[in-house]
Amino acid sequence: MKPAPFEYRRPETVEEVLALLARYGGEAKLLAGGQSLVPTMNFRLAQPAVLIDLNRVPGLDAIEETIDGLRLGAMARQRAVERSPVVARGAPLLHQALPWIAHPQIRNRGTVGGSLAHADPAAELPAVMLALEATVVARSPEGARRIGAAEFFPGLFATALEPGELLTEIIIPARPAGSGSAFEEVARRHGDFALVGVAAEVVLARDGTCGRVRVALLSVGDGPVLAVHAAQALEQRTPDAAAIAQAAAAAAAEDIDPPGDIHASAGYRRQLAAVLVRRALTRAVAKASER
Repeated sequence: MKPAPFEYRRPETVEEVLALLARYGGEAKLLAGGQSLVPTMNFRLAQPAVLIDLNRVPGLDAIEETIDGLRLGAMARQRAVERSPVVARGAPLLHQALPWIAHPQIRNRGTVGGSLAHADPAAELPAVMLALEATVVARSPEGARRIGAAEFFPGLFATALEPGELLTEIIIPARPAGSGSAFEEVARRHGDFALVGVAAEVVLARDGTCGRVRVALLSVGDGPVLAVHAAQALEQRTPDAAAIAQAAAAAAAEDIDPPGDIHASAGYRRQLAAVLVRRALTRAVAKASER
């Protein structure tokens, strides 16, 4: 239960971080909140030669409302984001999802960027960012690069970050008028990894039909899964109970290929996905109708 020996570096600027990444390459790991990295190091599943601590780098913990939406620094603590009125106002779906992440003690240290970079398929934040069409900003010595959430998670515990790049911020576009969102999750116990989770956002047109639908699921694949067929089943339709049930059935049958494990079979996850998508869409439509 002790990590392998490693060197420790504590840079104080983004430029220093990038220089260290260039110097040590794949031998280095970045330490943000450490809620996933430190346990894997203690079990020696990860054995970096160098640990680069980001906690002294200023300017990476921003939570800001901008003209175009919301800007979150990669080092913004999950608990701070959860409690932020700026987030509650500008990204209600993110605000709703954060209390489902582990426990307050974990969220006190865990960071938004760290969760995205870890890319656990059972994590809530990747699915939320996919549903919100967020953009990740990565810095390298050559400059900044913007990566859409749909491209950021290519596979199991994998991201689109290139060697030497540092995730610095996440940009969430402003929510349109008539939007409503909801997050649903089922776990064996609160705080455990979800068996299935759903992040949904609906935008209603003036005539009451669905102008846009975004549904992202977690714990049903190698990463967050965008339910394209579910959205197509509901868009341009009046979101009554029958239409929502059809969208939920499409999500379970066509959009996901869930794994089976000791916690839940693939068939159980499909059934759970159908139930949670229906619940999430029903709540999202109700929220959108209030606006």
